[in-house]
Parts: sequence; C-alpha cells; structure tokens
Amino acid sequence: MFKTKLLAALLTVSLATPAIAEVSGKLVLYTSQPNADAQQTVDAFKAKHPGVEIEWVRDGTSKVMAKLRAEFAAGDPQPDVLLIADTVTMEGLKQEDRLLAHEGADVSAYDPAIMDKDRTYFSTKLITTGIMYNTGAEMVPTSYKDLLKPEAKDRLAMPSPLTSGAATIHMVAVTGHPDLGWDFYEGLAAQGANPQGGNGGTYKAIAGGEKLYGFIVDFLAIRGAAEGAPVAFVFPEEGVSAVTEPVAILKTAKNPDAAKAFVDFLLSEDGQKLAASQGYLPAHPAVAAPEGFPSRDKIKLLDFDAAKALEGDTANKMKFEEIFGG
Repeated sequence: MFKTKLLAALLTVSLATPAIAEVSGKLVLYTSQPNADAQQTVDAFKAKHPGVEIEWVRDGTSKVMAKLRAEFAAGDPQPDVLLIADTVTMEGLKQEDRLLAHEGADVSAYDPAIMDKDRTYFSTKLITTGIMYNTGAEMVPTSYKDLLKPEAKDRLAMPSPLTSGAATIHMVAVTGHPDLGWDFYEGLAAQGANPQGGNGGTYKAIAGGEKLYGFIVDFLAIRGAAEGAPVAFVFPEEGVSAVTEPVAILKTAKNPDAAKAFVDFLLSEDGQKLAASQGYLPAHPAVAAPEGFPSRDKIKLLDFDAAKALEGDTANKMKFEEIFGG
C-alpha cells in the first residue's frame, strides 16, 4: 500500500513538473535596456526556456512609456513584461492598477527596501549615482559636502532631473537626507553648477577636463576608468541613490506564465550573474559585484520611497527650476 501511494505521488509530481517548468508561446517585452544588454538578456532567458518566442521593443524609458500610453488609450497594450529604468514610473503604473502581482516570486534574498511589498514590480540591479571626479583634480571628494568647497567652485557638472530619470531619483534621495536637503542643492547653484542633459554629457565634461566634479551613474565612470579615462568614481559616505531597472508584468499580459518565468529568471542568481557580467551592480547580495565596484555590503543606499517621490514629483521639479532657473 505504501509503495503504491509513493509511486502515485511520484507520478503526479513527474506529470505536474513539466507543466510548471516548461513555458512556451510568444512573450512581448518592452525595455529601456541598451540594445546589446537586451539581446543578451533575451538570449539567456531563451536558453532556459527555448519554447518561448520573444518579441522585444527597446527605447528610452520616456519613449517606451509614451508608446505604451498610446496603446492604453487605444485599448490595445502589447507588452507582457516591462523592464525599464526606474521604480517611480512603475509605482505610477501600480497606482493605475496596470500591474499584475507575482506572488510566487522569490525575493527572500533581497533587501526589502528595493522591492515593492505588493510584488507588482521587482528591482533587478542597482545603477547607483554618486560622484565622479577627474583624476587631475586637487581634491578627492568623499562626501557630497566636499562639492561645496572652494576647490569645486565653477568646476561642477550635473545631469538635469528635467531630462534624466536617474538624476531625478538622485535629487529626491539627496534632498531627503537630513544632513543635505534642498540647502545642498542651493549650495551647488551657488557653486556655479548648471545641470543639463543626461549622464553622457556629464561624463564627457569631466573626462575631458572641462569640469572636475559631478554626479553620474556608476557604470559610466567605472567603465571609463577601466578603459584609461582620467576619471574615478566615489561612493560618498552619506550613501548613493539607485535606479534599479525594475521588471513588471502587465495585467493585460497575454502570456502571464512566460512573463512570470521571465521575472523569475531576472531575480535568480543566474539572472543576477548576467547583470554583473554586463558591468552592473547586481541587486542580489550573494552575487559578486563586477570588477571596479566595492562589494554590495560596502555600498550604502540613500533612503528612497517611490510612492512619495511620485506624489511629490511636480513640486520637486518646480523647486529645482526655482533654484537653477530651469
């Protein structure tokens, strides 16, 4: 009797497992990843789930969202999965009830602070913003406040929160710090900072010596230094902000099973190792950081609340324009 029940149980498991493990069909992905990263991500997922055909569309987050908004308006949203730059955009979609919760996603290893508690979107990496400086500069900053010293006067470059999502998140996180606040941004304006454009322009200005210090996303500076550019990246003592490239499933997904498998892959150690191999800091604390980064436990993240940032977005940008003149 026992052997019969055991055999029946094993047979049930063997029959059930393929249905759970093997997903198939078409999966539509909208992403803001760079083209090469997106292709690598798709290829790595397909290696584990060869039955899934992936169609993907890539553009900057603002353009991806403009396309998706038009599809919402037409009543015909196309993507099953979104993999875009920031949690504030995802929080907006969540509040509009556009996202499907993935209750079974395993986030047990992750810092709860970077995950949506309702499991409607999931951070997949940490693209931090800190300080980059030209190695020819006299002062080596260790704190944001160092940028208010005379040595940095008229030598600052910054991306604009009116252009860059990462710069917006950095502004919110820094001005929310009790020792910095909006007084710090007013101090940057007094130092002659003129925020404009995105991170690429800031990198060129500092690497070329036109400016000496500024805020920038980590991988640009770290990759540049590895390639011989006269730059270095600092994780300031107060902490860094982070764009976390969250992934989410739309409630209108036509293939939710494949979409969940895609999310699970990105959160798995293999998915996180892929992110590290692409030169990004993995969100999973057990996965080693790429060369040039400190270990995950050495990096302090500034507090950031996506819902609060979304609520205060207009007021924050108006305050920024008031300080810097738009």
